[in-house]
Amino acid sequence: MTLKQRTAVFKALGHPARLRIVDAVTDGELCVCDLVEIAGLGWSTVSRHLSVLKQAGVLEDEKRGQQVFYRLRLPCVAELSSCLDRPATRNAKATRQNSKRCGS
Repeated sequence: MTLKQRTAVFKALGHPARLRIVDAVTDGELCVCDLVEIAGLGWSTVSRHLSVLKQAGVLEDEKRGQQVFYRLRLPCVAELSSCLDRPATRNAKATRQNSKRCGS
């Protein structure tokens, strides 16, 4: 993935509604109607957010009849989100241990 593509991913994740959508599809695909309910926003707004996430390569979609289902295209996004949810104390401990190895 190029630097430009990675930047697009981070920009796409830079909105609370889009993060909520990504979190929702982490466990599996969902249809747009479910995502509208989860996001608590209007259809057009959710559609715009889904478009940004899809264009950045974070999500992919599949149309089945009248419904469109979205799923994660980049599983590493779920891993990043999980990492960010860990308590800060664990991260601080790891930082201290790494500092000791570097001669600090």
